[in-house]
Formats: sequence, C-alpha cells, structure tokens
Amino acid sequence: MRYAGLARRASAAPPEAFRSLESVKVAAGHRALSIALGLGTALTALALYVGTLAPTVLYYDPRGIYDSVTFQVYAYILDIPHPTGYPTYTMLAHLFTYLPFGNVAYRVNLASAVFGAAGVALVFAVCLMLTGRRWASAGATLLFAVSEAFWSQAVIAEVYTLNVLLVMLVLVTLLAWQRRRTNRLLLLAAFLMGFAMTNHMTSGLLLPAGMLFVALVDRSRLFDWRLVLKGFGLFLVGLTPYLYLPIRASMNPPVNEMNPSTLGNFLILVSGQKFEDRMFAFSPLELPGRLMSYFGHLFDQFHPAFLIVAVVGAICLYFRNRAAFAMLMFLYLGWLFYALEYNIVDVYLYYIPTYLILCLYIAVGFGAALDLVASRTEDLPDLQRIGILATLAILMLLAPVPGIDGTASSVDRSWDYRGRETIEAVASGAAKDSTVLHNSSSLWYLNLVEGRRTDLTVRDPFPAGEWTTRSKRWLTEAQKHLEDGRVYIIFPGTSAAQNATLFNEAGYDLVPDEEGVFYEVVRRERSSR
Repeated sequence: MRYAGLARRASAAPPEAFRSLESVKVAAGHRALSIALGLGTALTALALYVGTLAPTVLYYDPRGIYDSVTFQVYAYILDIPHPTGYPTYTMLAHLFTYLPFGNVAYRVNLASAVFGAAGVALVFAVCLMLTGRRWASAGATLLFAVSEAFWSQAVIAEVYTLNVLLVMLVLVTLLAWQRRRTNRLLLLAAFLMGFAMTNHMTSGLLLPAGMLFVALVDRSRLFDWRLVLKGFGLFLVGLTPYLYLPIRASMNPPVNEMNPSTLGNFLILVSGQKFEDRMFAFSPLELPGRLMSYFGHLFDQFHPAFLIVAVVGAICLYFRNRAAFAMLMFLYLGWLFYALEYNIVDVYLYYIPTYLILCLYIAVGFGAALDLVASRTEDLPDLQRIGILATLAILMLLAPVPGIDGTASSVDRSWDYRGRETIEAVASGAAKDSTVLHNSSSLWYLNLVEGRRTDLTVRDPFPAGEWTTRSKRWLTEAQKHLEDGRVYIIFPGTSAAQNATLFNEAGYDLVPDEEGVFYEVVRRERSSR
C-alpha cells in the first residue's frame, strides 16, 4: 500500500523521540502554550460565530432553516419539542435566555455559538491527545470549526453544536482513561454517553464504540462485573434529563406535541418512532447514489487534499494507536451509514459527526508529516531545522484560511431579519380575533415569547416533519376556522403559488398583505365585490 511505508516511518518512534520544533521549547512552557493555543482556537471560532450570528427570531425556510424557530420558543418557555424531545438542549439553551443583553431569540442563537466554540476547544484537546502536536492539532481543529455545515449550525438555534461538544467530552474522557487507566474515568465516560444521548439520538453509537475501545485497550475491564454494573448505573443516571419531558408535560405547557406524560407517548417521543418510516429507508442498490451525494457534500466542506491527509492520518493512527483508530472508524462508519439510510431533507446535517472524525484523522496526518520532517532534518543546523518545521507548522495552522470568505458569506445570518419582519407584518396587519395558519414560523414567538397579539388564534396544521410544499391541509384548516372569523396563512418559503390553485378550485382567493408576507383566505363572492 502506497502510504504504508510513510505511516511506518512516521510512527516508528513516539513523537517525543523527535527533536522537533516543539521539543526545543522550554519543557515547563509546553502545557501553557498548548492551553493558550487551544483557547485561541476556540475563541477564534467563537468570534467568527458571533460575528455571523442571527440577530433575532429566525424565518422558517424549508430550504435551510427547519427547527430553529421553534427551538427559540421552546428554550424560552420550556416546552416539549418534537421527537426526540431534546431535553438537554432545551434546558441548557434556556439558561442563555437569562443573559442581560440582546433579545430572547439572539440569546438562544448565542447558545449554539458558545456550544460550538466549547466543542472546538475539545476537538483541539482530542487532536493533541492523538498526535502530541499542538500546531497540527490547531490546524485540523480550525478546519472543522470553519467547515460550512458546522459553522452554519453555530449561528442559529440548533442542537448540532451541542452534539459535537458532548461527543468530544466522551472521547476526551476515554483517551484520558487510556493513558491513566483509572476506573473513575471509565465511569465518567459511561455517564457522559448517557448524557449525550439526551441531546441527540445518534450519540447512542458512542456506547458500542466505547466498549470496542475498552476491549482493545484492556478487555479485563469488561469482565469486572462490579465496574460494569457501576458503569451501567451511571449510564442510566446520564439519561435523567429525559425526566424533564414527562415532568414538564404534566404542567400543561403551551406547546406539547406528543404529551409524554404517559409511558407509551414518552417512548414514542424519545425513540423517534414517529420518524421510523424514514430510518433505514433505502435499499442496498440505492446506497451508491446516496454515497455519491455524501461525497458531494464532503468536497464542499474540505479540499480533496485534506481528505488525502485524513487517509494518511488514519493509516498512521492504525499503527500508533489501534484502539483509537478502531473507535473512530467505528463511529465514522456508523454515523455515515445511519445518515445515508435516513430519508430527510436536511440529512446533510447528520454528516457533521463524520466530518468531525475526518478532522481528527487530518490532525494525525498533519502530526505525522511534522514527525517525518523532524526525523529527516535531524542532521541540519538547529536554526535551519527549526525554520523548516516552523514553516510547515504555520502552513498547517493557515490551512483553513483559503475559502473562508466564501464560507462566511454562505453561512452569515447577521443580516437576517425576515423572522422579525414576519412578526411585525402580522402584528400590524392581522384583524383582531382572527386565525393565522402557519408552519413552524415565528408566530409562536410573537405570542408565547413576546406576549403580543394574544387575541390571534395561531394554528399549525402539520405535525412535526409532515409539511409538504402543496397540501390540502391548508384548505381544510382554513375552511374550519372561517366559520369563526377571518383567516390568514403564512406559507413557508415560496409555496403560496403551489397552494393557490387548491383554494381557487374550492372557491377561495388568497389575498396578500401589503408586504406580501401573509395571505388572507377570502371566499370568492366576497373578494369579487
């Protein structure tokens, strides 16, 4: 294999054996410099996220913004989100609503930026634990931090940055256990695995991956029944945020889609059973096409050269730390397969964990390159040798810079006031005691967060995930409420035109407001006067 020789040479001796750029530094300053670089990486990411953060309530757009509007509301009023409940995200994001600056929506958006920056700090920590190379770790970490998919979720109210943070907490703990072999770290990892699941169901893959890792490092731990029982108990303790769902449901919150106050409804909610027809939805013959789509998204995130580095890094890690290699590869393939088999519009967000794993491999590849150059330049004068290594380290650190402007432009939400404009248009234009139909729009925010226009009856005809561009549900729901007064509709995106014919055929017209934000449903005989 072409890279096998390179991998063996790069891994023939541990990193500390090489007299590299880092090894000539004062030993006492190593840890402080690593901490400073890790914090600098995280703060750089935070500055980018805050600079492009959505400033207010978001506008529901089926082409890119899905659950964020409802999360902004649920985090404030502590409601029950759609499956799988997301109790940990809801409660942690709620804490940000107490900040003394910005509007509520901005504060919830800010939670994603903070979770993302904290996750970036832990990505650096894991990279450093795998490579022992701080500059290689920083370069790979920044590649992930400014990848389009992850950055796009750090500027809106979403669960994906918190998911990365919790995943990295587990990996940091497991790698620390590999070095220290203390049972307390294993027990902490077990707790964190359960805790991570309460934010996103895909984190459940951490449990078998962690068991594989432990088996390869020290399988005797898996046969210590006292340790296993303690670990299982702490895993269950980690799941306790799920108790929020039935407890809060019993308080009759304003929004409670699944009402998880009964055991049956609770299990349906947290398992995502409502979406089970979308899971594992594709046949083996369809997977090659799905895989090609994945690679299309992947090449949008990283230059192909970095993917080659990831391959080299994976090979090097196989020779250096097979337990870590196996755990990361298990996670990568498991998350990839789940995403490929999941039939949802925003499946590209489920690819984010795979990008994370690839960046860990890139860090190892960067580190192996530094190790190799260090070993090949041992006979050079120190100044010349340090100059070569410093140049290579700087190039790795600057690796994310090309194309960052384009990524920033594509993910930037600092200009986005469409949700606010929708709220103000309805607040000033809807008749008193009328009904407004919508799908996941900012109208919930108007009523439940700002407490304005409480005279309006706000209805969403679609259960979570069941909105379609053209649907008779708009017509059916409008006809029902027309008996009580005037009815308006906020159609997501540009779907008003697709639904207009349904209303016209039934004898209704859709009359837009002055701003073109919403439409009044008017019987034909009335509109023709």
